[in-house]
Amino acid sequence: MTGIKAKFYQASSSEMYGEVTETPQNENTPFHPCSPYACAKLYAYWMTANYRAGYGLFACNGILFNHESPRRGETFVSRKISRAVARIKAGLQDKLFLGNLEAKRDWGYAPEYVEAMWRMMQQEKPDDFVVATGEMHTVREFAELAFACADLDWRKHVEIDPRYFRPNEVNFLLGDASRARRVLGWEPKVRFPELVKIMVEADIRMLREPEGQPFERRGAVE
Repeated sequence: MTGIKAKFYQASSSEMYGEVTETPQNENTPFHPCSPYACAKLYAYWMTANYRAGYGLFACNGILFNHESPRRGETFVSRKISRAVARIKAGLQDKLFLGNLEAKRDWGYAPEYVEAMWRMMQQEKPDDFVVATGEMHTVREFAELAFACADLDWRKHVEIDPRYFRPNEVNFLLGDASRARRVLGWEPKVRFPELVKIMVEADIRMLREPEGQPFERRGAVE
């Protein structure tokens, strides 16, 4: 169709920074990926940048740091924790097995990050943006807050399992979203404690609601 200019959004990842050379990480920080996933993301990042430069495409890379919600897959550590808290509270399990509790991440609320993606696509010129909260917390902190939301002591239920340690661990990631604030007018509103609470309460509600109800009715959407 004539008169329609396509716009392309590439979902890049903070994992591309890998073994970081500076903190916090912004759009100019060198990449040093430490996993096959991160390497694949970096390839897609540079392909997007190359097609934008070579063919004038409206193509943006959104370098999103950890963005969580009750819709997060159950194998990701954030949802693994919130779901386990709900199940332990309900008496359905007793232990939660985790890996590196000291890994530090910049955790944000996924719906707000989707807004940032949308804002990127409304700009006159395409560009790349880091989307992050600028706060860093450990997996241990996430677990401690999550269990506290259900009046539980995480130390009685969490155990370390070496199987969950990464062969090449990324110890910390912290984003600098200054460009997104300045250019897009975007900034995060949901902070870490509220994010953890949203996820735990959603998983508790989902266990209490009868099976078969729509996902949204069971507390997945806030």
